[in-house]
Amino acid sequence: MKTIAITGSSGFIGTNLIKLLEKQYNIIRIKREDLANINKLIEIIDQTNIVINLAGASIISRWSDKYKKTLYNSRINSTKNIVDAINRSKNKIELFISTSAIGIYKGDKKYNEDNIEYDNTFLGKLGKDWEKEVLKIENNSIRKVIFRFGIVLGLNGGALNKMLLPFKLGLGGCIGNGNQKFSFIHIKDLLSVYTFIINHINLEGEFNLTSPISTTNYKFTKTLGKILKRPTFINIPEFVLNILLSQGATILTKGQDIYPKRLLESGFKFEFENIENTLIDLLNKKN
Repeated sequence: MKTIAITGSSGFIGTNLIKLLEKQYNIIRIKREDLANINKLIEIIDQTNIVINLAGASIISRWSDKYKKTLYNSRINSTKNIVDAINRSKNKIELFISTSAIGIYKGDKKYNEDNIEYDNTFLGKLGKDWEKEVLKIENNSIRKVIFRFGIVLGLNGGALNKMLLPFKLGLGGCIGNGNQKFSFIHIKDLLSVYTFIINHINLEGEFNLTSPISTTNYKFTKTLGKILKRPTFINIPEFVLNILLSQGATILTKGQDIYPKRLLESGFKFEFENIENTLIDLLNKKN
């Protein structure tokens, strides 16, 4: 049985991913304290076939200067240490899957992996620096894959979980005018991408993890309200979010239209392509 080592294993995505992968693989959870101990990391890599990197502090928060350093260090420094351990290990792993985000793209038009303009904001620079660390793996025979996450929708964690209570109380509404694009992915599809990439040994490079059919904040809001049978009349002004979250509000106020071109061309089939099917699947089971 092959062994997979995972960082960020206690998070929303990591918890769900382990439940899926532990049926077929031996799992090693790389703890937060392990990430700062290069000798411990090398010891883990020495007994590992695949490394999955999900480490990183929550992006939806108030971005003080101090927290921006936390966001940066929790991603770049942890990835740097893992790559260092991979380079120094006598064991050569088969595959390294790291994480990035669609915040690396500008938000002015539709983008895919072959049509990209990098954003020059904090998020864009964070994404670029994050991805650069992966490319420092010295052995070219190791497959290097970077997943650029859209907004991951699932229960018991993530963005949707934070939105449910205000919507159920009838306090849900559009952000600003609601016209900003909303690129998302169902947690089930995201997990399926991991097994797809692991099993297709010819695939490497960057992949957008977003549904093929993006939506808007307005359509997401109205669909969620309809399924929950709750009103969605309230509009949340952008300046309110700016007060609450500082620069972190850009996660919610700046839309992006990102297309998963490489996944589709590689033969991956999304189970949930649009926002209606995604929310119906998630919420009809909960309500």
